[in-house]
Amino acid sequence: MSPVFAHGHLRLYLLVLLADHPMHGYEVIQALGDRFGGTYVPSAGTVYPRLAKLEEEGLVSKSADGRKTVYAITDAGRAELDARADEIAEVENGVNDSVKSLADGVRASVGEAMRSLRADLAASAQAPRGRTADEPVDVPSEGARALREVEMALSSFRQQVRADLRRRATRGTLTADTVTRLRDGLEALRKSL
Repeated sequence: MSPVFAHGHLRLYLLVLLADHPMHGYEVIQALGDRFGGTYVPSAGTVYPRLAKLEEEGLVSKSADGRKTVYAITDAGRAELDARADEIAEVENGVNDSVKSLADGVRASVGEAMRSLRADLAASAQAPRGRTADEPVDVPSEGARALREVEMALSSFRQQVRADLRRRATRGTLTADTVTRLRDGLEALRKSL
C-alpha cells in the first residue's frame, strides 16, 4: 500500500489541525484517526517527533496542562499555512484519496472474508452429518487459493491506480490518451493470461 501522506505532508497537516484549536498529542492522533474514518490512526512514534520538530522550528508552541502537553500553532505557524495555502489544498486532496483507498481496501478485505465465510458455511452444510470436530476439514484447492490471491492483487492494483488517476485528474493531467493506454494495456494483459 502506498503511504498515507506524501513526504512532508503530515507535518503540514498537523499545522492545519492545530490551526483549529490547541490540542494535546493524543487529541491530535484522535483527530487524524477521525479524519480517516478510523482506517488510519498514526502511532505516537509518528506524531510526537513531528510535533517536536514543529516546535523546534517555532511553528508550534507547547505548554503543560496538568500531566498533558498541549500544542498550539504560533503566528509563524499560521504564516506558514498562509504561504502554503495551495499546497494545503493538494494535501487535502491527497488525504481524500488516501481515505478512499483505505476504505476500498477495507471493503475488499471484508468482501474477501465474506466470500471465504460463505464458502466455509456452504462446505459445512454439505459435509456429512455427525462428523466430529476432530475430523479433518476439506482444505480449499490450490486453484481456489490462487484465485483469492489474484483477487487481492487485482483489488490492490485497482486502489492504487484509482488514487493515481484521481490525483492526475485533480492536477488536470489525466488525458484520453492515458485512458486508451490503460484500456489497451489491460486488454493485452488479459489476453496474455
